[in-house]
Amino acid sequence: MMRTRPLKVALLGCGVVGSEVARIMTTHADDLAARIGAPVELAGVAVRRPDKVREGIDPSLVTTDATALVKRGDLDIVVEVIGGIEPARTLITTAFEHGASVVSANKALLAQDGAALHAAAEEHGKDLYYEAAVAGAIPLIRPLRESLAGDKVNRVLGIVNGTTNFILDKMDSTGAGYQEALDEATALGYAEADPTADVEGFDAAAKAAILAGIAFHTRVRLDDVHREGMTEVTAADFASAREMGCTIKLLAICERAEDGASVTARVHPAMIPLSHPLASVRGAYNAVFVESDASGQLMFYGPGAGGAPTASAVLGDLVAVARHRINGTTGPGESAYAALPVSPMGEVVTRYHISLDVADKPGVLAQVATVFAEHGVSIDTVRQQGKDGEASLVVVTHRASDAALGGTVEALRKLDTVRGVASIMRVEGE
Repeated sequence: MMRTRPLKVALLGCGVVGSEVARIMTTHADDLAARIGAPVELAGVAVRRPDKVREGIDPSLVTTDATALVKRGDLDIVVEVIGGIEPARTLITTAFEHGASVVSANKALLAQDGAALHAAAEEHGKDLYYEAAVAGAIPLIRPLRESLAGDKVNRVLGIVNGTTNFILDKMDSTGAGYQEALDEATALGYAEADPTADVEGFDAAAKAAILAGIAFHTRVRLDDVHREGMTEVTAADFASAREMGCTIKLLAICERAEDGASVTARVHPAMIPLSHPLASVRGAYNAVFVESDASGQLMFYGPGAGGAPTASAVLGDLVAVARHRINGTTGPGESAYAALPVSPMGEVVTRYHISLDVADKPGVLAQVATVFAEHGVSIDTVRQQGKDGEASLVVVTHRASDAALGGTVEALRKLDTVRGVASIMRVEGE
């Protein structure tokens, strides 16, 4: 039986995502009511520019006083899509204090202060849902914290930023350089005017922190995530990757140690075999590969950004939270019981692809191999090409720690036969 009193929803932010949330709430009102068991009413919209025309939104609902809106006391759900740390953090906690549950798409805030927000939600008996914070429309947060709640997740490996994937895919498929591919991404609207958050890995690192925390039942903050950007990736790196039967992706990698005693979270460019499912993810799409004990390997794929896809995830959370409000319950909150330590990057073990510029003369390979051996790094393959007294030496290692590889590279730079280290890239997905 449908409840006649509507659930009141306030919207914080009405940009690309917020306007789509409002549109779907209006155009799909009957379907949403049927799925929830009660009508949903847009009760207020907080914006910074009140004079802007917002199609389909009653101007009387628009306000610049977001604090007053969340303090009304009659709201059931607050949808936060303004982003950033403040005032979003204060507005969310204020919403809890005044009786509302919260749906958020704020990856930066959740990665930095997720534990405090969950604690506030629990204190006031309210929901905090944030499917839209990671990978846009792709259902990922809820499968990790609900569908796989009875399983043991060991690894989450994914492409979680569409801008960087578009750029790297363009470099791979056309041979374009980084700047050329970035310019095209900007022209098509995939990259912001200032692409730093994307290309330097900050966006992906925030998402990695959220994913690692949920997957491993451990609090993982943004500061715990090792981050490297992709601005130094070159056409030559892609040529080397192709020779290995690989491509290059900017990956978010969250892993449980083999002994189960710690976890790691990192974001960096990596070579992955063309046979791996993530290698075929093209354009601005996202995909996340999950490995667990019982379910084995799962992949979640789809559009990772954009107004409509992200709004779809927001509305999915809104329906779930609305059902809880009607039934007087809440969904799962933070699960951090495992409290595993987060290991530093130096302890991470993986394979490496190292390209060296060396003198083209006898004995160079022996010198280089000796340095690797002295630092306990085993070599898998070596390829050398030389001409006119100069040569390129490409070394692919077996699995080694980041600290051991770092010591190796430092020692290599001291050899008078090594002119320089052209590139270092990790090899994942094997």
